[in-house]
Amino acid sequence: MPHYITETCVGCKDGSCIDVCPVDCIHPRKDEPDFASVDMLFIDPETCIDCGLCVDECPVDAIFNEDDLPEAMEHFIARNAEYFVKKK
Repeated sequence: MPHYITETCVGCKDGSCIDVCPVDCIHPRKDEPDFASVDMLFIDPETCIDCGLCVDECPVDAIFNEDDLPEAMEHFIARNAEYFVKKK
């Protein structure tokens, strides 16, 4: 089960999660061109290995495993996936 970044990341984009991800599935990084134009970070569900390292690192508790994702935030599943579809 992949992890998903949710609403408390909007406007935050701290990036601590990026630093601990062993498979580089969280984007955009601060050095990527679209960092300034998006309001949050995203996890690529195709690349995420469900290690959970990002969950503990997030200072705003924005990252959830799919099984723990609150129902009210389920729309973030599509939002994370859509970011990476646009990138391909």
